Amino acid sequence: MTMGTAEVSLACAMSLVDELAVHGMRHACVSPGSRSTPLALALARHLDVEVHVHLDERASAFFALGIAKATRRPVAVACTSGTAAAELFPAVVEASQARVPLYLLTADRPPRLRGTGANQTIDQSGLFGGYPRAFIEPPVPSDVADAAAWRKAGREAVAASGGPQPGPVHVNCQFEEPLVPSGGSVAVTEREPGRVERPDRDPEPLPGDVDRFAEELSDSRGVVIAGSSWWRAPDLVTQLAGQLGWPVIAEPASGVRRPGTALSAGQALIASSRFLEGHRPEVVLQVGATPTTRASQASVAAAERLIVVDLFHIDPDPERRATLRLHVDPDRLAAASWGRSIEPAPESWITVWSDLDARARRALDDALDSADEPTELRVARDLAAGIPDGGTLVVGSSMPIRDLDYSMAPRDGLRVLANRGASGIDGFVSTVLGVAATGTPTYALCGDLTLLHDAGSLLWNARRDLNAVFVVPNNDGGAVFSFLPQASLPEHERLFTTPHGLDLGALCTAAGAGHTRISRADELSPSIADAASAGGVHIIEVPSDRELNVAHHAEVQAAVDAALA
Repeated sequence: MTMGTAEVSLACAMSLVDELAVHGMRHACVSPGSRSTPLALALARHLDVEVHVHLDERASAFFALGIAKATRRPVAVACTSGTAAAELFPAVVEASQARVPLYLLTADRPPRLRGTGANQTIDQSGLFGGYPRAFIEPPVPSDVADAAAWRKAGREAVAASGGPQPGPVHVNCQFEEPLVPSGGSVAVTEREPGRVERPDRDPEPLPGDVDRFAEELSDSRGVVIAGSSWWRAPDLVTQLAGQLGWPVIAEPASGVRRPGTALSAGQALIASSRFLEGHRPEVVLQVGATPTTRASQASVAAAERLIVVDLFHIDPDPERRATLRLHVDPDRLAAASWGRSIEPAPESWITVWSDLDARARRALDDALDSADEPTELRVARDLAAGIPDGGTLVVGSSMPIRDLDYSMAPRDGLRVLANRGASGIDGFVSTVLGVAATGTPTYALCGDLTLLHDAGSLLWNARRDLNAVFVVPNNDGGAVFSFLPQASLPEHERLFTTPHGLDLGALCTAAGAGHTRISRADELSPSIADAASAGGVHIIEVPSDRELNVAHHAEVQAAVDAALA
């Protein structure tokens, strides 16, 4: 029996989706649209794919990003043509730079309509520039035999997204009308045996590189700085640091901010010029992404010798300061170094760092606990400490990630995620709710502007059986600019801080989210526990004053400096 155009289009879309599912895709985010009907039906009707529907394509893509980070599996994002496809761009940039695999399935008009002014038609070829790992455009479905080409497109997408640099792949899907099938089942092409061939994601380090690496480490007073690494924690690197007698300064999103592995107050320690005067390392070994905080960046910049080892991030040495740059997996390099002769640092090196780290931790905690009001540093510390084992904390950019890095004590049982590929605040709420959609106990720390920037996702998702607790310090604007040179400008308040004066409780009521406003520091932990127990999406608002916040940061560091004197 001859199949109609709509049935052929659906058969092609189902072959594409089935190939993606065969290779591990289990979630897809879909936004409403007419031209994307074959894609939406194919995803919804596949037994191995869970579909999440979103009104806003930008939110949909960031939601998919959250799922992909939480599951470490690729996720599909499907949308209709025109500006709907363009809405995916911010999440595409983040996914590309953070090495997160996404399948961007954009519906499109057939090529004959490009450049004609046809409704909802733009040129979608290469729409996302160089950010996707590949641009794939299967043929316009005209015969059921075309389904084989669509399955092949799926195999190409799988190979490209999971290559040496994981990331998004753009599959532009052109469909002719009619788009709605008449009913009944549509067969898909047979699955092809065998695995998708990918380039080796983890190449073995070259023997010469291992030798030079070992030589640089041997008999040196060094420090390991572990940046964000959501895909894989550098556990073997930290074991190597233990054998060398080197301290480890680990960002929360590195995966190695754990007791007995990383310093407890590393950021406060290296932010102290008094401490660094007598304890400046000869070698800094940087693994993972570019450091987030100014103290870590300054330590990297001041290193006598800087070794940068990373495979996945876009460029962890943007200032080109490295004396040795190795593009390999850090753990593979560490494992390959076991057989080399490497002299550790003098025992006194790690002893002094450990003793002063403990002193800095006590001073930091005492300073945070000295006031009843819930300061932003204390909120970050207490939230990270109070999340039950097995939970995930998603942290916003700007001040929250920096406050967490400064104040969080090492702990086990907590995974920390952050959108640090491009370090934007857009799509944060969507990312958090995407993480929550995987079933992991989900908590979030973000500023008020970050919450408001993605308020549409809160309005759409808060009633949709998702569980997430957001802790939101509300300083009525962008607090990060109070720590930057822009603070001295007469236009600082209007152009940079951008106070909003909005009632977050009213927003939560409109969205159907829970809302709690606290005024004392000791109210935070019970409020978090109550919100998690109640379920659903809940916002815990913590009022904060920007000027007092700046002063408090300085006071805490001064207390640490005094303790280290």
